[in-house]
Formats: sequence, structure tokens, C-alpha cells
Amino acid sequence: MSLSLLTLGFVLQALASTAPRNPVVALPPNDAPRQVTPVLFFPEPGMDDTAAYQGYTTRFYRDSKSNTVQIYLDRRSGREVLLWADALDESAAFSARDARGRAVRLDWSGDAAAVDDSGAARTITYHLQAAAPSVTLGWFLLGSMRVERDFQYERGPLRPFTAPPYIVASESLLVANIARLPAAEQRRQLVLLNAASVTELRSRLTATIRILRSDSTWIVRIERPALDGRSHLALELRGNPRESTARAGKRTVSIRARSGSAVNLTIRVITDGTPLTPLARREIFNAPFLSFLDQIKARDTANSYRRLEREVRGVELLSSNEKLMAGLPTYATYFGRDALMTALMMRSIWTPAMSQRVIASVLGKLAPTGDVSHEEALGEQAIREHADEYNARINAYFRLARKGDRAGADSNLTAAREILPEIRRVRENYHMMDDEFQLPILEALYLADSTVSAEGKRAFLLAKSSNGESHLALMLREMALVATETRAFAQNPTATNLVSFVRHDSTHWQSASWRDSDVGYANGRFAMDINAIWAPRALEAIASTLSSLRALGFTSQSLDTVTPEIGRSPLGAWLTDSTSLNHAIESWRGARRLFTVALGPREIEQHVRAKLASLPAGERRYWETTMTKAGANKDSLVFLALALDARGSPIPVVNTDPATDIFLRDHAVRPTGGRVPSAVLQEIEPFVREYPVGLFVNGLGPVVANDAYASPEVWRAFEKEIYHSPRVVWGREVNLFLLGTAGQISASLDSSGRVADPSLEPYLRSLRNALDRVHTAVTASHLQHNEVWSYRISDGRLLPIRYGTSGDVQLWNTTDLAVQYALSRLPRH
Repeated sequence: MSLSLLTLGFVLQALASTAPRNPVVALPPNDAPRQVTPVLFFPEPGMDDTAAYQGYTTRFYRDSKSNTVQIYLDRRSGREVLLWADALDESAAFSARDARGRAVRLDWSGDAAAVDDSGAARTITYHLQAAAPSVTLGWFLLGSMRVERDFQYERGPLRPFTAPPYIVASESLLVANIARLPAAEQRRQLVLLNAASVTELRSRLTATIRILRSDSTWIVRIERPALDGRSHLALELRGNPRESTARAGKRTVSIRARSGSAVNLTIRVITDGTPLTPLARREIFNAPFLSFLDQIKARDTANSYRRLEREVRGVELLSSNEKLMAGLPTYATYFGRDALMTALMMRSIWTPAMSQRVIASVLGKLAPTGDVSHEEALGEQAIREHADEYNARINAYFRLARKGDRAGADSNLTAAREILPEIRRVRENYHMMDDEFQLPILEALYLADSTVSAEGKRAFLLAKSSNGESHLALMLREMALVATETRAFAQNPTATNLVSFVRHDSTHWQSASWRDSDVGYANGRFAMDINAIWAPRALEAIASTLSSLRALGFTSQSLDTVTPEIGRSPLGAWLTDSTSLNHAIESWRGARRLFTVALGPREIEQHVRAKLASLPAGERRYWETTMTKAGANKDSLVFLALALDARGSPIPVVNTDPATDIFLRDHAVRPTGGRVPSAVLQEIEPFVREYPVGLFVNGLGPVVANDAYASPEVWRAFEKEIYHSPRVVWGREVNLFLLGTAGQISASLDSSGRVADPSLEPYLRSLRNALDRVHTAVTASHLQHNEVWSYRISDGRLLPIRYGTSGDVQLWNTTDLAVQYALSRLPRH
């Protein structure tokens, strides 16, 4: 790509002698930018508890192509981050410090931003104010949002500006490896990366800073092309020399206000990244839901409509024709699990086309084995991952060359070279396992949807996916994988035949379901959610799908020849013999017995007292008081363990995963069986039992896990990594619980909203009480739109707080819209 440099005349002249060989981002002229106001902002007075955000504030804008731009300020660290949620998932960020190296508070200066475009380039301009008479800006990081996320995980923004520069290690090693290649090969590979020299390639590892001056303006330009030189990102700081002075160093910029008051900053960010194509509201939401939204707007009370409209806008910010993004700011890419879970939970309010989009996007990213892609790596994240492969090949080349193995060395050199032209090709991550079992459920529900015509379903099944194969072939391939993964337990239902995580090392198992932090499954080998919930439901869904396919005119014989994976798995037999499939379903329905834990009051008391003794004094007193007031330790407790260990024994961690089972009871297509109220109430009980006995925390919601009944080793692990620990509530789990409980209530009512069977009155009363209890607690936290939230205990009070790396707009948290719609359809008390 060749882009001209368009900006003010004096800037063009100043750059003429200093511009690098790499084409830089085209700067649109400033004569006609469009003013835009935020689409969303957090925290919002009257809607959010601003104290819970602890100095964090964010705004969302739409650029000139209606792509999402998020800007957030972390006032505790003085970090400013702009996320451009386009096809490259880009970010531009910096930190602000005072003369003593302390974080400077940054704040907004006006609501509006200006957006513009010219050719391939898009810009956004906005205004900030630094609460100091002089400020030094540093830790400029331009590139993939994934790099910014990793930088923050490593606490990089807190390092002094004099610390070594932050460089992506894999990219730096790639440059070093090219530097040691023979001259001819080096030139050949540099051409593939659009670089004239190793020096030029090395200059792309970090941002460059230049200052440009005129009588009326100074501009500090920070820019960095991607390693392959094919995309460009720039950040400009602008000011009036009569109001402030600016001095640029190699890695920092110092700005001083002449008035001796606060420093005003005009910031402009420019990208030539490919834009996405956003979806319109009516492409996403169905007519009944939009009518419901209009009704709420007409009689708005207690900010009901404001909250719903905010969530609707959140869905819009995440939705494009190309993909659904998992969340902002940290996950502005496709996540298979997030899309599948959201599609399952939003079916009541989404158009059928949205389910079709999700299925198509997941199928288009399947591995040849049928595995579902968990996450895509694109843009500079793809470059980073390809660089790791390149470095491994080059290291093998030099090692084999030293040994005299010329053929082996040349083979690796060729393989390394072939990576470079494709270095930004999107990569897929297949290491998660739960999404394999979620896809068949969504497919079954789509094919059973009476609002979609048979012709429409057949057209979708026969249409080509983005990888060139039909959707039908890909669906069958993935179902064959599920059939193979569940075969051992179906044939011999013992614990060690369950679906297992792979080894992380000699003593640990890799968390490969939604609790994907290192300690998320308490070092379990067999996850309860996969084995007791998803696997049986997936098999039921396969039975439903095969029935739907036959109804659409696809015979067993025709399906058997669609993809060769069918014949190598039990799916081949299931096409013609439903008996073997029904046997597999029954075997897997029994898996939950292996995870069931029952504790009496004495055992509860013993375990909880031991756990509380390990806590700081203030927390211990708070939870002891809570437990005593509620009498939570006086009754027995039955729950499904989070996981089984390597030997197949339960790891007794109470958890929120049964919310998925409560939800799927009314969403999965079941060939046989019925609802059992006692089983539902048993699953609901831990959600409303007060922590530290159960999961419920008043004013916060159900914590995602309670490890009181596990070993001290498990306690310590969760204390070190709290992402899926007793210190957090997950919005996904809350919404699954509320949707599932509302679904159970609805299923027990007749068409007039009355109890279908009077004997169910006590059951329905328990359901309604549980639903209201959880909903009230979560609403009181003022954080329910977040991906995850936490708490702190101070002066004997529990205070909800925003979790540090929580998403501001999370795809599966917008499912609160489906929750509110479901609640509106329930009869009043």
C-alpha cells in the first residue's frame, strides 16, 4: 500500500526531509471533520455507582465508517488507551506522569470528538486535560490491543519511563534472526516484509516520536507501522505554542502549560486498518423485542429504558456483518464460545438471521478435525504468533546447518520464508473444548425453528462456507468429532472415560473450558460443565438435528457420503441406528452422579470455619457475622463439584456452572425425558445460600465459586489468581441463572399465566423467590453490565467494585436484554 502524507502545509514541508521509507498513515485534511458525541459512556451518573469504578472512565464513539472507537482513562495509573475495534483490533495508548514520576489524573475536556477519512485513512480527534501544570507522557504503545492487554497484565504502565522499552519479544527475535541470515537470503526475506534493510525492519519494533512546529501549532507525532509494513497507526498530540510548550525525547514527550494550570491535550489518532461493516438494529433484534423496547420507552420508570437502550447500543457496537466481537476493550475479536453462548441466550429476542450468522461464522473457522475455533488472532496479533513459528523454523535451520544436515536446514529455511508473505493471515486457536459441545445445540435449535422456512434452512445448509465447504458438511464433521469424544464414556460410563483436559505439565491439567484461568478448575482433569451438562445436551441436539435433516429431505445414505469423518466416528452408525445414539444419551445423562457432593451441617461447619480462619481478620469477622445471621450453616448442602481430579474423585468447589443446566433444561431439544422440579431446586439452592456456605452475597450476587470445602492448596491457588475465584461475580453466570429460572417458571404456567398444576405452587414459589433474590442483589451492585465484578470489605461493609480487567461491553453480558424480556413476560406476583 502506498499512501501520501496529507496534512497542513508546514507539516508536509517538515516531514519532507525526515520521512522514513515506509509509507506512513495518510492524514486526512482537517477542513471538514464530522463532530460526534459518545454512543455510550461509563460510569453514567444515575445508572452506575461511580465509586465502584475507582477512577476508571470510558467513552465509545463511532468513526466515519461507523466502526467502534473506545477511549478509556485509568486515573489511578494515568493510562489512556484508545481501542479501534476494526478488522485489525488496534490500540494507541500512553501514560501520564508528573515531575516526580507520579500518575497524573487525565480527564475529558468536552464531550464531542471529530471523525474524518480520506482514502484508506480514518481519524478521530478528541480533547483531554491533565491535572498538572506540566506532564510527561510515555509508554507509547501502538499496535494490537492484545499487546496493550499483555502490557497491562505485566503491570508495564507502572514502570518508570527510564525502564527498558517494551518490545514484542517474538517480533524482536524475528528481526534478530533475519539479521544473522546469509546476505542473499536476508535480502530475499526483507522484500517479503516490505523493508529495505534490517535497520528499517528493526525501527518498526517501537514507536518513533517527532515534533513539528509553526507559529500557531505544535504537533508531536508518534507512529509505528506493523512489522510487515502493511498497516499503520499514528497518534498526534497537538497544542498552541501561546498556551503550552512541548519537548520530544526519544521515548517521552514533556508538555508544560504557560499559565501554570492544567495541561490541555488535543489528541488525534490515525489508522489505515480495514473497517468492518456494522449491523443495523433491525438486523439484530426481532420485532417483538423492539416492540417491547418501545413500550418500556413510553412508560419509562426508574431508568428502565435508559439501561435497556444502553445494552442495545452495546450489542450494536459489537455486531458487524463480518463477526460478533466478544467484548470491549480487551476482546474486540471473534470468540467462538462467546458467540455461541450469546446466540443461545438471545434466541428469544434476536432475528433468526443472527443465529444463522453465528453458526456460519463458527463453521467457517472449524479445524480440519472439526474443532471449533475459540479465538481468532488477526492483524499484529497474527504477526506475533506467526513470528513464533518463524523463529522456531530459523532456529532449526541454524541448528541443522551446524550439524551438517544441509537438506534439513534448507527445508526449515524454506518453511520459515514461506511464513513471511502470510505473516498477518488470521490464525485460529483451537485449544478450548466446551465450544465443541455448544455448536450442535445451537444448530439443533436453528433447524427446529418454525419461523425459518424449510427452503431457507436447506439453502443455508447447502451454501458454501468461507472455507469453500458446505455448511452441512462442516456441521456433520463437527458432530462426528463430538460423537468420537463421547464414545468411551457411552460404552463404559466410568469417571476416567469422561472427556478429559490435556496435561499442562506433569502435575497440572490445562483449563480448557470457560473458566480458562490456570486455576479455574482447581487443577481438575474432568470438568463438570463439559461432562455433566454440555456433552449430554450435545448428544440430544445431534439426535434432534438428524431428525430435522431427514425432515428436510436429506436421507441417511446421502448424509453418510457428505464428509469422510462420519464413517470414522459413531455418527455413521447413528445415521441409521437411533438405538445406539439413545444409549449414548442415557449413559451421558448419568455423568452428573460422578460429580455430586452431599454435605451435612457438621461437615459444613468444620470446612467453613477452617476456611474463614485462613482469611484476614476483617474479612473473617464479616463472613462469620453474615453466616450467623442467615443461619446458612444449619442445613445440608448438595452440589455438583467443579471438576474431578486425575483419579476421578470430586474436587468439592461449589460453583455457578449448574446455571447452564437450569437454562438448557428449557432450551435443549430432548428426545425423551421430562422436567424434575426437585432436581431443579437442588441446583438452585447453592445460588441463594449465603456465602461462605453457598454462593450468594447480598448486594453483589452469586460468586462464581466457593472453595471452602476444598483443600487449603485450592484456597491458595484461588487467592493468587482471583479471575474465577470466590472474590468475583460473572455476569454470564448471573444471566444464565436468571434466564433459566424464568424459563422454569414459564414452563410451569398455562397460556393464561396461571399454574398449570396446583401441586407445583410451592415449587414455583421457591423459583420466584430465588429469581428475585439474585436479581435484587445483582442490581444493587450497579455493576451488572460488566463482564465480571468483585468486592472489598472495609470497616465491616462489603463494597462492590469493578474488576480491573473487566470488559465494559461484553457480548454475553448484553444477554441481560433477554433476561429483562423474559422477566417482562412472567405474571406479576
